Amino acid sequence: MSAATTAAGNPVAIQDQAQQNRSDAFAGLSFVAPAAIVLFVFLILPLLVALYFSFTNWSGTRPLDHPEAYEVVGLKNYDRWLVSGRRVDDFYRAIRNTLYYVIGVVPVQTVFALLLAVVVNQRWLTRKGFFRTAFYFPSITSSIVVSFIFLFLFSAGGPINAVLGALSPNYEPVAWTTNNDGLFHLLLESLGITEDTVGAWVETEIMDIDIWEWIAGPSVALSTIMALAIWTTTGTLMVIYLAALQGIPSSVYEAAEVDGATNWAQFRHITLPLLKPTTFFVVTLGLIGTFQVFDQIYVLQNDQTGRTTTSVAYLVYNTAFEGNSPNLAEASAIAIVLFVIIFIATILQRRFVGGDRAEE
Repeated sequence: MSAATTAAGNPVAIQDQAQQNRSDAFAGLSFVAPAAIVLFVFLILPLLVALYFSFTNWSGTRPLDHPEAYEVVGLKNYDRWLVSGRRVDDFYRAIRNTLYYVIGVVPVQTVFALLLAVVVNQRWLTRKGFFRTAFYFPSITSSIVVSFIFLFLFSAGGPINAVLGALSPNYEPVAWTTNNDGLFHLLLESLGITEDTVGAWVETEIMDIDIWEWIAGPSVALSTIMALAIWTTTGTLMVIYLAALQGIPSSVYEAAEVDGATNWAQFRHITLPLLKPTTFFVVTLGLIGTFQVFDQIYVLQNDQTGRTTTSVAYLVYNTAFEGNSPNLAEASAIAIVLFVIIFIATILQRRFVGGDRAEE
């Protein structure tokens, strides 16, 4: 007779089992509670507060207990930034810059991280500790310090222009961090295609949207920031991939070798499918980090490049704390929109990348 049958016919056993279940549930909740409290206090609660204030006109200059601190204005803040207000152009310009940044950084850093992880995981590689440390070192360096280093390297009289000038006598120094020219515009102009040429082919302005401006591509200044982000984040993602690679049983590769699979076939049909959950995690981290980019923008941005390097996260900061009329309510509205964008992007990449381990 099974234990389940015995328990079913024994009221004492049933009571003991119920008590055990309650004890297990309490233990589980006790372990989860600290993390849940921290998550609620530092993430969910601020999000709800920001959502509430996005429907008000609180500027942040008056204490909340002041009788005239703020009043509820409904969707006015969202309308001002998203639909027909005076800041619509600023918002969509920041959206465009952020999308350029995301599209330019996430795929490149993901591929580089995977390649570096594969390289440092090879059995034939000597001094693995040195290479792992060297690749990971930029990730643990202060982003502000690294940003200032890049500001020096890519300045008009910096080492990058000096090296390029030495390699090519006809090279004209580029002010990398202050250049607003779009990369796609530069490419098209090198092919003899200008705004007038495009205007002769198609209408360059549709629904008050300047098509030529939107196909400019990331500016030279923004591309410099993208290179900085790739350099500083690839190491962290490499460590994540490396841990996943070391978790793949060696017997799988040994069986593939017995079957005559080449190294490329093993990488394509074994490594990549088994790394699918890790890739989902890495891409998710990349999306969240790039959509929220702020510190590099804050350091490298200047009055000349503000139009082409302002991100949505920087726009939140600028709206809340800088300018002639700082407004925390409008900044909260932008932050909520940014949250929605990140959430949708995560769901979409979950749909296309997936997070479940492939079944073999």
